[in-house]
Amino acid sequence: MIIKRKLLDDLKKHLSQKEMSLIVGARQVGKTTIMTELKGILEKKGERTLFLNLDFEEDKNFFNSQLNLVKRIELEFGQKSGYVFIDEIQRKENAGIFLKGIYDRNLPYKFIISGSGSLELKEKIHESLAGRKRVFELQPVSFKEFVDFKTNYRYEDRLSDFLKLNKEQALVFLKEYMKFGGYPRVVVEGVLDEKRKIIGEIFRSYLEKDISYLLKVEKVDAFSQMMKLLAAQVGNLVNYSELSSALNISLPTVKNYLWYAQKTFVLNLLTPHFKNKRQEVVKSPTVYFNDLGLRNYAIGLFSQEMEFENSGFIFQNFIFNLLREKFGESGEPRFWRTKDGAEVDFVLSSDKGILPIEVKCKKLKEPSVEHSLKSFIEKYKPREAWVVNLTLEKEIKILGASVKFLPFFKL
Repeated sequence: MIIKRKLLDDLKKHLSQKEMSLIVGARQVGKTTIMTELKGILEKKGERTLFLNLDFEEDKNFFNSQLNLVKRIELEFGQKSGYVFIDEIQRKENAGIFLKGIYDRNLPYKFIISGSGSLELKEKIHESLAGRKRVFELQPVSFKEFVDFKTNYRYEDRLSDFLKLNKEQALVFLKEYMKFGGYPRVVVEGVLDEKRKIIGEIFRSYLEKDISYLLKVEKVDAFSQMMKLLAAQVGNLVNYSELSSALNISLPTVKNYLWYAQKTFVLNLLTPHFKNKRQEVVKSPTVYFNDLGLRNYAIGLFSQEMEFENSGFIFQNFIFNLLREKFGESGEPRFWRTKDGAEVDFVLSSDKGILPIEVKCKKLKEPSVEHSLKSFIEKYKPREAWVVNLTLEKEIKILGASVKFLPFFKL
């Protein structure tokens, strides 16, 4: 059974637009699969399609020049309309300029293009294709997609109700997802040893192809070690100097490596929310992983039992990913921390005000607001605050703010 991806609906809606549909994301999150599904949907409607993959030598030859590619498409479609799928575009040098030249010919074809995270995709393509493309970022399988798949899509339209009525089953799903993450091949594989082999292959492939080949990073061992160190520091402040010393590389190189990790869709660095530079942290970011399974593999925890009592930071990472999924278009979450130790895990800002969010990997029985969150409420006076936890759903008033205790599946 194929995992249904939410992004497929967004891509289908964009098929009628002239812009190129550019699908980006980490290696092996399912970009080729979603393109193949889209191709099948179009063919069932009687549409003409062509699928080219730059990983295949016979297809790569058509990208020697723009004229060669146009001739190959015309051989398939003539001057009639059609849908052209191009996979692994990051293999093409100067891909942005190449695609710009194709687009500007005003051909009667719709282009759907994908590629793994690389500097070419994230930077030069955006610049070259300004006004000519819409970017669709494919993440690892989300928790909702994961549970829908696990329940054979029986509760697809009422998943929150299902999880609310089956709280213990919801926690079982949560443990599995927090342990193994959302890479599609890992999700569908039922054997633990095979899951471990798959995630190991994904990690090595990322280092050997995306980092070593695409980004021309010479010290792959140092980059790999950095990933392991950061995996142990999820939710904590990143200390550039400590990383530099531990890895025996320069401070600028550490920052470059962190930039590479973000641009290849593996890490996210959160910046602090602050108003008082003297009292609050203003520079050091915190780190979170896009996929929990990859994080666990990097730190050697992929096969270990997941217990909520000692999983606070990975649950925090899980909630961060949910918040990005829910509020991504309206702004990235930030965090708040004072120099004397008070902290709030996430802060969302919008034109409606700010929303502090505290995360507790606990089965809370009664609502209780800790000193740090009270300090934030007193200082910033938000209308609302959230305490995301495993089971409790309740609302109380604190210092004029409505504090909502939300079980994780409510996100």
